[in-house]
Amino acid sequence: MVTAMRVLFAIICTALLVSACTQEQQNRISRSIQNWTGANGVLDILNGGRVAYRFIKIDKISTAESTSGGSISRPYRYGYGVLDLNQNYLVDEKERKLYFEISDYSTVYVFYENPHINGIPSP
Repeated sequence: MVTAMRVLFAIICTALLVSACTQEQQNRISRSIQNWTGANGVLDILNGGRVAYRFIKIDKISTAESTSGGSISRPYRYGYGVLDLNQNYLVDEKERKLYFEISDYSTVYVFYENPHINGIPSP
């Protein structure tokens, strides 16, 4: 009974803390939970119908917003991912996580969940 009361108290405290956070703080909490759950996105940037760049292990792609106020979106998206140099869906020794931006106007791209499980292609 005491354990159930402690769990209920912890849930209520967490709810109160989250509701007191600003929207940006709530977004950060959400992203940390998403990161913890292991989102595994892939971003292919195409050029002439072929994959020019592939980023793997992407948690989220965000839309940039204006700093001048309001909810005006900027014409690009950004995120963090590992640049997959040899495009094998695996993080190899010389491949590192880095920041990227993609334009809404001129970049042809596809964002999808990694179809490989533990680095092994699906049949």
